[in-house]
Amino acid sequence: MKRILLAVCLMAMACPVLAQELYVNTEPASNMATSSLGIRVENQGYFKPSYKNRSTIEAMYGVSRHLMVHGSVYMSDYYSSTQHFEGGSVYAKYRFLSVDTVQRHFRGAFFAKLSSINNPIVNREITLEGDNSGAQGGVVFTQLLHKLALSGSASYLRAFDNRGDYEAPTAQVRNAAAYTLSGGYLLLPRNYRDYKQVNLNLYVELLGKTNPGHGESYLDVAPALQLIFNSTCRLDFSYRTPIYNDMQRNTKNMYLIRLEYNFFNL
Repeated sequence: MKRILLAVCLMAMACPVLAQELYVNTEPASNMATSSLGIRVENQGYFKPSYKNRSTIEAMYGVSRHLMVHGSVYMSDYYSSTQHFEGGSVYAKYRFLSVDTVQRHFRGAFFAKLSSINNPIVNREITLEGDNSGAQGGVVFTQLLHKLALSGSASYLRAFDNRGDYEAPTAQVRNAAAYTLSGGYLLLPRNYRDYKQVNLNLYVELLGKTNPGHGESYLDVAPALQLIFNSTCRLDFSYRTPIYNDMQRNTKNMYLIRLEYNFFNL
């Protein structure tokens, strides 16, 4: 029994150490602990030319030390005058590389995502978070260096016709490449004593996408702030804005607010 309690405490105490890997706009190569469940409620939107917003409910589960899965549903007024249910997506990540030393590690993972969405196709950006039905596959690597964590990913996206007989126009984009670079720093606590201390993490993330063959691309910068309470509850704030952009999309100049709660050792 003492060994079990010790393992639980060590697992809980490990969470703040890895807090700077809990990026706001991207996923790290690291996975949730096995048999742990996370629930997210998120709202993001933009204010021009008029205020529009999208809400997401997401569940995440650690299947094993190598595999975790997500399921999400979306609701927005992006394509209508009122909020409506848009569809959902599933996501899986398989960690294939772990190089661990004291207060640092290097990890690599493959990920894949499928979405089924019921919306008109009007934008040039392919996104699987409520706008497009499609598939995405890619790879992500994350390096932890004490209080600093760096992560980068590259992926390919393929858009399908949307549900509701919303076919992609002939000239519409079907393929895209996405890439990200994220940095996270554990600002507080300065001296770690126990897992109940509030964590404050600062992030800067670069989010890019291009449509091969169409000459369209963008690169956004997304600073973010994150608070973690009792190693179980997380509150995120982020705002992304273009460094450059020549693509029609909803994600330009967008805020994000997210609340997440994690249940460990189910």
